[in-house]
Amino acid sequence: MVRFIRVCVLSLLALPIIAAGAGNDDIEIVAGSAGDAAKGESIAKQLCAVCHGPDGNSPLAMNPHLATQHSEYLYKQLVNFKSGARANAIMTGMTINLSDDDMRDLAAYYSRQPATKTTAKNMDLVARGQDLYRGGVPEKGIAACSACHSPDGSGIPPQYPRVSGQHAEYTAAQLRAFRSGDRDNDSNRMMRMIASKLSESEILALAEYISGLH
Repeated sequence: MVRFIRVCVLSLLALPIIAAGAGNDDIEIVAGSAGDAAKGESIAKQLCAVCHGPDGNSPLAMNPHLATQHSEYLYKQLVNFKSGARANAIMTGMTINLSDDDMRDLAAYYSRQPATKTTAKNMDLVARGQDLYRGGVPEKGIAACSACHSPDGSGIPPQYPRVSGQHAEYTAAQLRAFRSGDRDNDSNRMMRMIASKLSESEILALAEYISGLH
Protein backbone atom coordinates (compact mmCIF):
# COMPACT_ATOMS: atom_id res chain seq x y z
CA MET A 1 0.00 0.00 0.00
CA VAL A 2 2.83 2.39 0.89
CA ARG A 3 4.54 1.59 -2.40
CA PHE A 4 1.30 2.23 -4.28
CA ILE A 5 0.84 5.63 -2.65
CA ARG A 6 4.48 6.53 -3.34
CA VAL A 7 4.18 5.64 -7.02
CA CYS A 8 0.96 7.63 -7.32
CA VAL A 9 2.58 10.69 -5.75
CA LEU A 10 5.54 10.42 -8.10
CA SER A 11 3.19 10.08 -11.03
CA LEU A 12 1.31 13.24 -10.07
CA LEU A 13 4.48 15.24 -9.50
CA ALA A 14 6.15 14.07 -12.70
CA LEU A 15 3.24 13.42 -15.03
CA PRO A 16 4.80 15.19 -18.05
CA ILE A 17 7.98 13.19 -17.54
CA ILE A 18 6.24 9.83 -17.40
CA ALA A 19 3.96 10.65 -20.28
CA ALA A 20 6.98 11.63 -22.35
CA GLY A 21 8.51 8.21 -22.02
CA ALA A 22 9.87 7.26 -18.60
CA GLY A 23 8.72 3.77 -17.70
CA ASN A 24 7.98 2.33 -14.28
CA ASP A 25 11.04 0.09 -14.51
CA ASP A 26 13.27 3.16 -14.64
CA ILE A 27 11.55 4.70 -11.63
CA GLU A 28 12.18 1.52 -9.68
CA ILE A 29 15.83 1.39 -10.73
CA VAL A 30 16.65 4.94 -9.72
CA ALA A 31 14.54 5.17 -6.57
CA GLY A 32 16.68 5.33 -3.47
CA SER A 33 19.95 5.67 -5.38
CA ALA A 34 21.74 7.56 -2.61
CA GLY A 35 25.29 6.34 -1.97
CA ASP A 36 28.42 7.16 -0.01
CA ALA A 37 30.37 9.80 -1.95
CA ALA A 38 33.56 9.21 0.06
CA LYS A 39 33.61 5.54 -0.88
CA GLY A 40 32.72 6.48 -4.44
CA GLU A 41 35.73 8.79 -4.66
CA SER A 42 38.09 5.94 -3.85
CA ILE A 43 36.58 3.74 -6.56
CA ALA A 44 36.51 6.58 -9.07
CA LYS A 45 40.18 7.42 -8.66
CA GLN A 46 41.24 3.79 -8.96
CA LEU A 47 38.93 2.66 -11.75
CA CYS A 48 37.49 5.60 -13.68
CA ALA A 49 39.95 8.51 -13.58
CA VAL A 50 41.92 7.66 -16.72
CA CYS A 51 38.87 7.99 -18.96
CA HIS A 52 36.63 10.36 -17.01
CA GLY A 53 39.11 12.42 -15.01
CA PRO A 54 39.56 12.16 -11.23
CA ASP A 55 36.62 14.49 -10.62
CA GLY A 56 34.42 13.46 -13.53
CA ASN A 57 35.55 16.20 -15.92
CA SER A 58 36.71 14.03 -18.78
CA PRO A 59 39.86 15.08 -20.63
CA LEU A 60 38.85 12.96 -23.64
CA ALA A 61 36.20 14.25 -26.02
CA MET A 62 34.69 10.82 -26.70
CA ASN A 63 34.26 10.06 -23.00
CA PRO A 64 31.48 11.89 -21.18
CA HIS A 65 31.81 14.39 -18.39
CA LEU A 66 30.23 12.84 -15.29
CA ALA A 67 30.66 15.73 -12.85
CA THR A 68 27.34 17.19 -11.62
CA GLN A 69 25.33 14.52 -13.43
CA HIS A 70 22.26 13.35 -11.52
CA SER A 71 23.14 10.44 -9.27
CA GLU A 72 19.98 8.55 -10.23
CA TYR A 73 20.86 8.75 -13.91
CA LEU A 74 24.48 7.72 -13.33
CA TYR A 75 23.39 4.77 -11.23
CA LYS A 76 20.94 3.62 -13.92
CA GLN A 77 23.63 3.77 -16.61
CA LEU A 78 26.04 1.75 -14.48
CA VAL A 79 23.35 -0.85 -13.86
CA ASN A 80 22.60 -0.96 -17.58
CA PHE A 81 26.27 -1.32 -18.54
CA LYS A 82 26.72 -4.16 -16.06
CA SER A 83 23.62 -6.02 -17.23
CA GLY A 84 24.29 -5.41 -20.92
CA ALA A 85 21.12 -3.36 -21.36
CA ARG A 86 23.43 -0.62 -22.60
CA ALA A 87 25.98 -2.25 -24.85
CA ASN A 88 29.57 -1.11 -24.40
CA ALA A 89 32.35 -3.67 -24.06
CA ILE A 90 34.68 -1.35 -22.15
CA MET A 91 32.07 -0.20 -19.66
CA THR A 92 30.73 -3.70 -19.17
CA GLY A 93 34.25 -4.76 -18.24
CA MET A 94 34.59 -1.81 -15.87
CA THR A 95 31.31 -2.50 -14.08
CA ILE A 96 31.25 -6.29 -14.02
CA ASN A 97 32.85 -6.53 -10.57
CA LEU A 98 31.07 -3.55 -9.04
CA SER A 99 28.47 -4.26 -6.38
CA ASP A 100 25.18 -2.40 -6.25
CA ASP A 101 26.56 -0.32 -3.38
CA ASP A 102 29.70 0.46 -5.40
CA MET A 103 27.57 1.81 -8.23
CA ARG A 104 25.47 3.91 -5.88
CA ASP A 105 28.64 5.27 -4.27
CA LEU A 106 30.18 6.19 -7.63
CA ALA A 107 26.98 7.93 -8.69
CA ALA A 108 26.89 9.89 -5.43
CA TYR A 109 30.52 10.97 -5.81
CA TYR A 110 30.31 12.20 -9.39
CA SER A 111 27.00 13.97 -8.83
CA ARG A 112 28.66 16.17 -6.19
CA GLN A 113 31.67 17.22 -8.24
CA PRO A 114 31.63 20.70 -9.82
CA ALA A 115 31.61 20.74 -13.59
CA THR A 116 34.35 22.58 -15.43
CA LYS A 117 32.88 25.37 -17.52
CA THR A 118 33.10 24.67 -21.24
CA THR A 119 32.54 26.77 -24.36
CA ALA A 120 31.34 25.95 -27.83
CA LYS A 121 33.74 26.33 -30.75
CA ASN A 122 31.64 26.76 -33.88
CA MET A 123 29.31 29.73 -33.54
CA ASP A 124 27.54 28.99 -36.82
CA LEU A 125 26.52 25.59 -35.52
CA VAL A 126 25.59 27.08 -32.15
CA ALA A 127 22.97 29.36 -33.69
CA ARG A 128 21.27 26.46 -35.46
CA GLY A 129 21.63 24.24 -32.41
CA GLN A 130 19.99 26.81 -30.19
CA ASP A 131 16.95 26.93 -32.43
CA LEU A 132 16.69 23.13 -32.39
CA TYR A 133 17.24 22.82 -28.66
CA ARG A 134 14.72 25.49 -27.73
CA GLY A 135 12.14 25.05 -30.46
CA GLY A 136 12.53 21.56 -31.86
CA VAL A 137 11.48 20.87 -35.46
CA PRO A 138 7.67 20.96 -35.51
CA GLU A 139 7.39 19.95 -39.16
CA LYS A 140 9.33 16.74 -38.39
CA GLY A 141 7.53 16.06 -35.13
CA ILE A 142 10.62 16.78 -33.02
CA ALA A 143 9.91 18.42 -29.67
CA ALA A 144 12.25 20.96 -28.10
CA CYS A 145 15.11 19.33 -26.18
CA SER A 146 14.61 21.90 -23.44
CA ALA A 147 11.26 20.34 -22.56
CA CYS A 148 12.98 17.34 -20.98
CA HIS A 149 16.55 18.52 -20.43
CA SER A 150 15.51 22.01 -19.22
CA PRO A 151 16.38 25.36 -20.86
CA ASP A 152 19.83 25.46 -19.27
CA GLY A 153 20.59 21.79 -19.91
CA SER A 154 20.49 20.81 -16.24
CA GLY A 155 17.95 18.05 -16.92
CA ILE A 156 15.04 16.83 -14.83
CA PRO A 157 15.99 14.09 -12.40
CA PRO A 158 15.65 11.21 -12.21
CA GLN A 159 14.68 10.41 -15.80
CA TYR A 160 16.32 13.13 -17.85
CA PRO A 161 20.08 13.70 -17.58
CA ARG A 162 22.06 16.86 -17.41
CA VAL A 163 23.45 17.58 -20.89
CA SER A 164 24.94 21.06 -20.48
CA GLY A 165 28.66 21.40 -21.07
CA GLN A 166 28.99 17.88 -22.45
CA HIS A 167 31.66 17.19 -25.07
CA ALA A 168 30.16 17.84 -28.50
CA GLU A 169 31.82 14.71 -29.87
CA TYR A 170 30.25 12.54 -27.17
CA THR A 171 26.78 14.07 -27.54
CA ALA A 172 26.87 13.61 -31.31
CA ALA A 173 28.01 10.00 -30.93
CA GLN A 174 25.14 9.21 -28.55
CA LEU A 175 22.55 10.84 -30.80
CA ARG A 176 23.87 8.75 -33.70
CA ALA A 177 23.76 5.62 -31.55
CA PHE A 178 20.13 6.33 -30.62
CA ARG A 179 19.34 7.04 -34.28
CA SER A 180 20.81 3.72 -35.43
CA GLY A 181 19.40 1.76 -32.51
CA ASP A 182 22.86 0.77 -31.29
CA ARG A 183 21.94 2.43 -28.01
CA ASP A 184 18.53 1.26 -26.86
CA ASN A 185 18.32 1.74 -23.10
CA ASP A 186 15.98 4.72 -23.40
CA SER A 187 12.55 4.43 -21.85
CA ASN A 188 9.77 3.69 -24.32
CA ARG A 189 12.16 4.36 -27.24
CA MET A 190 11.88 8.09 -26.61
CA MET A 191 15.39 9.12 -27.65
CA ARG A 192 15.44 6.63 -30.50
CA MET A 193 12.27 8.12 -31.94
CA ILE A 194 13.63 11.66 -31.66
CA ALA A 195 17.10 10.87 -33.00
CA SER A 196 15.69 8.89 -35.93
CA LYS A 197 14.28 12.16 -37.27
CA LEU A 198 17.49 14.16 -36.92
CA SER A 199 19.78 14.77 -39.87
CA GLU A 200 23.54 14.66 -39.44
CA SER A 201 23.75 18.45 -39.67
CA GLU A 202 21.09 18.80 -36.96
CA ILE A 203 22.98 16.39 -34.70
CA LEU A 204 26.19 18.35 -35.12
CA ALA A 205 24.42 21.64 -34.42
CA LEU A 206 22.72 20.34 -31.29
CA ALA A 207 25.92 18.80 -29.97
CA GLU A 208 27.86 22.02 -30.48
CA TYR A 209 25.22 24.16 -28.81
CA ILE A 210 24.96 21.80 -25.83
CA SER A 211 28.73 21.86 -25.35
CA GLY A 212 28.56 25.53 -24.42
CA LEU A 213 25.20 25.49 -22.65
CA HIS A 214 25.14 26.46 -18.96
